[in-house]
Amino acid sequence: MLFEMKKTILLSISLLLCLVCFGQRTDGEKYRDNPEMALSDAQQALEFGQYDRAFRLARIYNALTFSNRGDGIIKSAQSALSREQEAERLESVSDIGALRKAAESGDAAAQYRLGRVFFYGENVEQDDKEAERWFRRAAIQGNADAQNALGYCYKYGRGVTQDYSEAIQWYRKAIVQGHAKAKNNLGVCYENGLGVPQDYSEAVKLYRQSAEQGYEKAQNNLGWCYENGLGVTQDYSEAVKWYRLSAEQGYAYGQNNMGRCYVNGRGVSQDYSEAVKWYRLAAEQGYAAAQSNLGWFYENGRVVPQDYSEAVKLYRLSAEQGYSVAQNNMGRCYVNGRGVLQDYSEAVKWYRLAAEQGNAAAQDNLGWCYENGRGVSQDYSEAVKWYRLAAEQGNASGQKNVGRCYVYSRGVSQDYSEAVKWFRLSSEQGNADAQYYIGWCYENGRGISQNYSEAVKWYRLSAEQGNASAQYYLGGCYADGRGVSQDFSEAVRLFQVSAEQGNARSQTYLGWCFEHGRGVQQDYSEAVKWYHKAAEQGNVTAQTNLGLSYDYGRGVPQDDSEAVKWYRLAADQGDAQAQCNLGLFYYRGEGGVEKDRKKAFELFLKAAEQGHAQGQYNVGLSYKNGEGVSRNLDKAKDWFTKAAAKGHQDAQRQLNSF
Repeated sequence: MLFEMKKTILLSISLLLCLVCFGQRTDGEKYRDNPEMALSDAQQALEFGQYDRAFRLARIYNALTFSNRGDGIIKSAQSALSREQEAERLESVSDIGALRKAAESGDAAAQYRLGRVFFYGENVEQDDKEAERWFRRAAIQGNADAQNALGYCYKYGRGVTQDYSEAIQWYRKAIVQGHAKAKNNLGVCYENGLGVPQDYSEAVKLYRQSAEQGYEKAQNNLGWCYENGLGVTQDYSEAVKWYRLSAEQGYAYGQNNMGRCYVNGRGVSQDYSEAVKWYRLAAEQGYAAAQSNLGWFYENGRVVPQDYSEAVKLYRLSAEQGYSVAQNNMGRCYVNGRGVLQDYSEAVKWYRLAAEQGNAAAQDNLGWCYENGRGVSQDYSEAVKWYRLAAEQGNASGQKNVGRCYVYSRGVSQDYSEAVKWFRLSSEQGNADAQYYIGWCYENGRGISQNYSEAVKWYRLSAEQGNASAQYYLGGCYADGRGVSQDFSEAVRLFQVSAEQGNARSQTYLGWCFEHGRGVQQDYSEAVKWYHKAAEQGNVTAQTNLGLSYDYGRGVPQDDSEAVKWYRLAADQGDAQAQCNLGLFYYRGEGGVEKDRKKAFELFLKAAEQGHAQGQYNVGLSYKNGEGVSRNLDKAKDWFTKAAAKGHQDAQRQLNSF
């Protein structure tokens, strides 16, 4: 076992050295300090149809991390490259005997054709070695198609040992004869540093030559270079020009890229209808990324009727090809019950497939499943593991979730400083939840020096994105004058927008503002309305306040039974004022409850033990009068003293009587 482990490590080191030697020093150094970004970029390259790049970056990731987590992308890239070659089949050959006879007589075109027959297994058993043999015979005679095909065999190790340098030699021989596909293939080698130093300018030169000969793959690749500023100045309009030429020839990857440009408004005006048109054309050819992209439009009802079933159908077609974005989307549909019955176990299955390919969004979602015990046993440590993998790829939600775990001690020891680190990384990407959390850390001095002004800054950024919790806390800052000048009108505005999103704390505070006329005209009915909304969500303060409203008939007709109902709900949650007030109803036998001085005493005592002055006074009276408890003047005096210390005047008078 130890020998095998050492062997694996040595192979990984050897691979990394090979990548550097073959011109990949730039990317090797780029990703050395952050291997997760290599995996993320590989995933993006796979999405955009840059399969050689996806393959290479996934191998770099495996070498840097001594792991096999990039294998999913490697397999997907290899599968896609195989499908590309499959798409280039010539028409079926029916008379193999005649073709072989011509090839054996030295006909170079027939030799090349026979090589393709074996390469694709057309009416014969597929045989890479036999294909390579016939390609070589034709290539030696100067057949450009065969020279290009032989270069392909060397590049991917089909029928021969993989050898990039040998591949390049054969591509160059074909290029001398003006072979468009060979120019594109050599361009791919220069773009990815395969057998030559990585050189985007040289790649662009070759792509352009091939593209101008009308080769659709080169047109797509040249568009990619313009879109990303590789070897040329970034130019979205020029990118679209080349993508369009490729797409109009029916090349699925070009069609998908056209769809992307219309979605993002890159080089063209944003136009979802045009995007759907191009995605559909590519999806109908079975291109996984386009199927997933088209599914998104159906899921969200953008320029097509919202249709969850159609979305799931498209996502599934894509996901079954191993496309991680679609696998993540399938997981989301199973979580939300969109187009399928809600099934957390099935969601976990799809999230895991995507997460193991390095998809950051899926890693974050799988972490959520582990944190909340959805489809798997709850496991905070496993949740943190997946959140961290997503976070290390720069996923803002994953960074925010790692921060949360440090705040709430979920799967890690509580560490506010570490939480702040992750919240800041996420906040700087504009994540509203993280901005709210870092505001909270500043307000409370958790993991960072307390700074109300800085808290207000982050709350505001989050609130402006519609985060209801941030709106509540920012409202609290305005109400209390923390980090800003006190302004109840602004507080009310913030509580209102938060309350309308269903935030129970904001609903409660808004009710309080209406009850007391702070920042708005006093309106007991409006106060009750908001207390009611919050109370029904279980907010204990709102339940108590609603009980008080019914108890005293403020904003509603006086109703002892309703008062008791809401006091009881709040009392069961431990609210001291509700416990004390409910005790009074038991003491008097009102509000639909029978008189029960013992029960009243128990409730008074619960409130008193929490430091509630009225509860302490009532306990003192109960001991003095022997109501609900045996008479005990010493205990009565003790409780009166505690209440009096809190300024309770009746308790002080009772003490004076002693």
